[in-house]
This record gives sequence, structure tokens and C-alpha cells, in this order.
Amino acid sequence: MTITFEIDDFLYNIFPGIAGGGTHALAAKLADYYSIGPHKPAVSIVDNKVTIEIDLPAVLQQESQFKKAVALCEKGKYTEAKKLLSELIQKNPSFSEYHRIYGQILSDEGDQEEAVNSLIDALRWNPENGYALIMMGNIYAKFKKDIPTAMSFYDKALKVNPSDYIVSTNIGSLLHQQGRSEEAKKYLRKALDINPAYPNTHALMSLIAEAEGDLSSAFYSVIESIKLNKSKDALVQNSLKNAFDLAGRIVQEGNGKQIVKGFLHKLEFEGGREIETIEDSSITSAAKIEFAEYYGREKHTIKFKPDYPAVEHLMMHELLHLALVIEARAEDANLVFTSTQEHRSAFLKSISFPLQKLRDKGISAPAADQYAAGLFDGLNLQAYNAPIDLFIENRMHRDHAELRAYQFLSLYALIRQGVKAVTDPKITALSPKNIVSKSKIYSLTGAMQFKDLYGIDLVQEFKPDTMELKQAKDFYNEYLEAKDAKKPAQEYELVLHWAEELKLDGYFELIHERELQKRTHTDELLESITQDPYDLDSKDPYKQREMERFQKSQESAGVNMAVVMFMVDALQYFDGIPKEEIKKIAFEIAMRGTQGYSPAQKDYRIHSIPDKTFSGFHILAYYYVSWMIAIPEMVPQLH
Repeated sequence: MTITFEIDDFLYNIFPGIAGGGTHALAAKLADYYSIGPHKPAVSIVDNKVTIEIDLPAVLQQESQFKKAVALCEKGKYTEAKKLLSELIQKNPSFSEYHRIYGQILSDEGDQEEAVNSLIDALRWNPENGYALIMMGNIYAKFKKDIPTAMSFYDKALKVNPSDYIVSTNIGSLLHQQGRSEEAKKYLRKALDINPAYPNTHALMSLIAEAEGDLSSAFYSVIESIKLNKSKDALVQNSLKNAFDLAGRIVQEGNGKQIVKGFLHKLEFEGGREIETIEDSSITSAAKIEFAEYYGREKHTIKFKPDYPAVEHLMMHELLHLALVIEARAEDANLVFTSTQEHRSAFLKSISFPLQKLRDKGISAPAADQYAAGLFDGLNLQAYNAPIDLFIENRMHRDHAELRAYQFLSLYALIRQGVKAVTDPKITALSPKNIVSKSKIYSLTGAMQFKDLYGIDLVQEFKPDTMELKQAKDFYNEYLEAKDAKKPAQEYELVLHWAEELKLDGYFELIHERELQKRTHTDELLESITQDPYDLDSKDPYKQREMERFQKSQESAGVNMAVVMFMVDALQYFDGIPKEEIKKIAFEIAMRGTQGYSPAQKDYRIHSIPDKTFSGFHILAYYYVSWMIAIPEMVPQLH
């Protein structure tokens, strides 16, 4: 191939910047431009005319051979690749990359000495071959244990390309090995600034944090490494092992129960009702919440199995469920999941054929009925919980980072249980395929979230078919669209929609909790209205007990008139203020008084009441009166 130009304004216009320096400089610049890989053209200048000769067949042939050699390397066919590269080096020894690839093969085969020789040849022809510099650094660091020499090659590579995050990471690794962790972190932070998605950097940050005793940061970084690593290499396997090890140590050494307790008290204030936690090994799940209103109790109750691994996660999960309910109630939008005998009958009818097959196999009618009841309850639990759980786990991960290790271990165990429930032949052989499929779809959404949160993909372990996977992805995408701007009670929309899509909406109802109370208490309500329309004869034992306690205390102490006057002052101050505003003041007084109020102190201040300074008895009087007006049901808990 021959290209010819007159040396005139046209040439200088299409090659701006080549003018000046004489004919030798012009020929050199054009030779650089028309070079293809290692192949430089022959450039001659005669009589104000420049001629460029390119041996295109040779160029194309060598380029094709080089690509073939690289492809062979990627397939691990090193013998064939080396043969091709040897031929290429013989034809054109000046091409640095031929030597570099050859050296990489030798290093992978374990011949580090010959690998170094080839890489030196690569650097002799191109001292700025970044890949060759990095490989030399790697060989001297990993195999020769010669850190100073390795650093010299890495430093050179970083000068050639200051934005090379791999080199920065390798330098950080070497510095960490030398015990120079602070210097190492500088290089690793630089690497993350350049490329925050390089998993090796996060893995190294995790190792350094662990060495420094910062297990939470170590866990965070190793999870980032797992999430960002798209391959199945040794780094992933080591990172997974480290993640479980770190999480286990955090749970063992951590203060999960204190974190749960702190959030529990916050919800008590927000919800206006006490919450108790009870160890109960007899419950079917690892933890459950029993809402006071639905059990006729004064307190919400969280029951949990104390021996369940990372059970604090599930306790917080139940509290966050309560938080969603409180938010929905604030908008008068809370719905209750309920099912009737009619729903149960409809479900039993839908699986009558599989039930009959069980009986035909010799399973007794009572046992078959009990099994069917378990299927009904289990599927309904999934229909209700699966969408809501996604919002809960997202909020926990976002707002309670200190519990991520607990969440990681607990969710992993739960998903593994879910896999067994829909893939174990002993279970699936007895279960209606239709029910197993729908249960699997619900479980898949949780596995998809776990992958997003922690980078571990358990989706395929459920062995979903194409339809199941698509349906689960559609559901999960619907959740993703709603999660960041979720409105109170929006989770119930997903409960209903998913159930409708799976044709399960005929097995339950979602009704407003006021409607449930009407249904539950209709008979008692009618009778009480008839007997005592103005509630004059109420015999609330709780109210009676509190009154007796107050009267008894006053018999021995007498009435403190100063406190009476302070209470009168409080009543006058709150007169005309909306109850919601009084409630905010009550919460502030309570929060500021978590360490107690001293009767002897005289300079208490409350942000919500900026124009007053309180003595100890004065603030206690406001404390009591504000709660009696705004949240009377919680006053006994104030002690």
C-alpha cells in the first residue's frame, strides 16, 4: 500500500503540527502516524513529495497472529500461544507486547526467572509498558519477596500512568505487608478515588481494618469486594470466608441486644405503648411480634428464640414492622391481614386433588387435613410478609448499619431454609406443584434483595424455571420503584397486587384495623352501650390499680402543695394548645430526662418551652401533666 502527498498547505492542513524541523522530522512524524502496532512504514521524501510505503499483508498477518496468540492464552493453551509468539518475536523483536505476553505465560507456568527475562526485553523496547512494569513488580513481590525492587517497578508504573488503580492497590498491599498500614491506606484510598469498583482494593481495606481491630469497617469493605466482584476467582472465595468469619465475630462480641433495646424505647415513645421482649423456644419462627391491640393486652410483645443465630436481627425486624404500622396509623391507613373459614375452605377446595392423592397413599385424613392447614397458613404468611419484609430489610440495612453483620448471617440462614422448602424432594414430592411454585416466587424476591445488599447470589439455588424467575423479577422491580420514596401503608399495595398476580387474593383479606375492631367487638360493644351509654360504670382494673397506688402514696407522704401549684401552672400553660403539640413537648421532656431530674436543680430548660426555666419539681410537674393530657395510657411506665 502506497500513500503519496505533495508537501504543501494541504498536507499541513490535514496534519496540523507537523510543520517545522526539516524533512527528517517530517518523515519521522509521518512514520509514527502510519505505524500499525510494531510495524513502521517506509517514508521517503524526494522533490517536495513524500511517499509512505506500508507492507499491509505483513501487518495484517502479524496482527492476526498476535490476536490468535492472546486468544490461546485466555483459553490456557500456553504451548500453542508460545509457539506463535516466538515466531512473531523473530519477525519483529522491537514490539514490546510480544515479549510482555510471552513473559506473562512463563510466569503463569511457574518459570519466574525466564518470565523476568522476557519482561526485561519488553521494557528494553518500551520502558513505559505499564503491564510489563506491573508484572515485574508482582513477580518480585510475590515470588522473590524482594519488596524494594517490586516497589521500584510499581513506582515507575505509577509515574507512567498516575491513574492506574491496580498499581496503587498493589503498592498498598506491599506497604501493608511491611506493617506500614497508614501509608498503605493512602494508596488504597487513591485507588478507590480512581476506580471505586475495583474489588481487590476493598478486600485489602478489609484486611487492614481487621488487623486494626475495626471489625465493622472490615466487614463493610469485604462485602463491597464481594458485591463488586463479577468473577468466581479465589478472591471471591476468600472474601466470602472472611465475611462469614467477621460477621460471626461481630455478633459474638457485639452489642446487638443494646441496639435493639434502644430502638425499642424509641418506638415506645412514638407509638405510645410499652413493648416487652420474651424468650420463647416454643414459637415456630425465630421471632414474632404480637400487637397488643389484637391480643387484648396493654403491651406489644416480641417473642424470640434465644439460641437462634443473630436473633437480634429478627427482633429488630419485628420492631421495624411495628414502626411501619405506627407510620400507617398516623395516616389512619393501617390495614390488618385476616382470613376466615371461608378463605380456608376455598384454599382446601383448590388443592382437593393433591389432598386426595395423599390419602390414597395411606396418609390419614386428620394428618392430611393438618398438612393442608399448614400449607394454607404458610402461604398466607408469605403473601403478607414477603413484600413487607423487603421494605423492612432495606430500612434496617440503611438506618442500622451496626446490625448488618447480624442481618447478613440471619438472612443467609433464612434463605437457605427457603431453598430447602421448595427444592428438597422429600418436601416437594408431597406438596402441590402450584403451591411450591408460588412459594418459590415469593422467596426469590428475598434472595434478589440479599444479592443487592451483600453480593451473594443464591437465586439459582431455588432452581426457578423461566416463568418463576420472570415473575419474581417483576415483583422485585416493583419493590425497587417504591422503596426510596415509600409512603405510609404503601407496602399493603404490593401485598395485594402480588397476591392478585399469583391468584392468592381469595385466601385472605386486608381490612382497616378499625373495621377489624368492629368485627371483633360488635357484641360486646352493643351490650356496653345498652348498659352504660356514658361509660360511668367502667371497671377498668388497670385504672383502678393506678388510682389505688396513687392514693396509698399520698396517705404516707401528704400532698406537696408546691407540686400542686406547679401542676396548676402546667394545666394553665397547656390550655388551648393542640394535643399533638403537647405530645411533642411531653416527648422532649421525657428524652431530656432519660438520666433523671433532680428536685434540687433549678435551671432546667426545654426547647419547646423557650420562655421558662424550671426547677426539678417544676419540670416533673410539667412532665406528668403533659403525658396525662397527651398520652395518658403511657403514664404508668414513667414511674
